[in-house]
Amino acid sequence: MPNYVVMGVAGCGKSSVGTAFAARIGAVFLDGDDLHGEANIAKMARGEPLSDADRHPWLDRVGAALRAGSGSTVIGCSALKRSYRDRIRAAAGGPVVFVHLDGSRELIGARMAARTGHFMPTSLLDSQFAALERPTDDENAWIASIDQPLDDLVSALAARAEATAAPPLATQGAG
Repeated sequence: MPNYVVMGVAGCGKSSVGTAFAARIGAVFLDGDDLHGEANIAKMARGEPLSDADRHPWLDRVGAALRAGSGSTVIGCSALKRSYRDRIRAAAGGPVVFVHLDGSRELIGARMAARTGHFMPTSLLDSQFAALERPTDDENAWIASIDQPLDDLVSALAARAEATAAPPLATQGAG
């Protein structure tokens, strides 16, 4: 099975979906937030968006964690820009499927406002949407709408993972 990055703006459900998806497919889940350096977390907690220079070491750590995993790994990581996804792919050294959790600004803002104990303030959501470059057809990415129950979303992702991991059918009548 390939490695997966569950991606999207803050508050889209990367940790919840990633944890449930990994459990469903028998993979390990890692939260990309745990791979941020203290300076990045402090900057975001102050309401300051990260720069590309701030993100590069973090993205390299995300890719390295995918490379180091045995079996399939799922990491929750914003991966907002194509250049970030390219950097993760390069550091991972192998195939990575990006699962973009897509939702409206209103839905995600409401979810962020309702959560507690997270360092990312709702005030940074607009900068996240401004930075977001939605994955394109050539990126090995799946788009998943978050406007549905968690279990339905995870079931659909697991079915897709199973379908893409299935070996090809043997040719009929050969031999």
